[in-house]
Amino acid sequence: MSEMLSQAKHILASQPFSVLLAAEILNFSPGFVELRVPVRPELLQQHGFVHGGVLSYAADNALTFVGGSVLGPAVVTSEFKINYLKPAVGDVVIARAIVVHQGTTQSVCRCDVLVGTGNRETLCAVAQGTIARLSRGVDAG
Repeated sequence: MSEMLSQAKHILASQPFSVLLAAEILNFSPGFVELRVPVRPELLQQHGFVHGGVLSYAADNALTFVGGSVLGPAVVTSEFKINYLKPAVGDVVIARAIVVHQGTTQSVCRCDVLVGTGNRETLCAVAQGTIARLSRGVDAG
């Protein structure tokens, strides 16, 4: 496992909400991240679809990690938007994010959110966000 992936897994494990969702980072390199959330009954909404908040969490966290891959680990989401394309039904949520543009203090990133069953994946949402480097003197936690 690369040092970068190991550090990302450590950061994810320090986020209580990510631990609650059993999220894990599968791939992490400069400009790319793949995050996974296993689907369980508590994450569904009343129609049996994965709750939009879970999809949004996956997109937001993947966007922030990929932004941090080029800006450094002291980053936060400045903004993001998500478009839900179809109901998410499956065993796992997969968020794959890339850096679209990198500046010195922020990066613009894009994320595909898929739901998987076996070896089949279906695109269910797309997101875009701006990730900002924390200013010096701001406590990153």
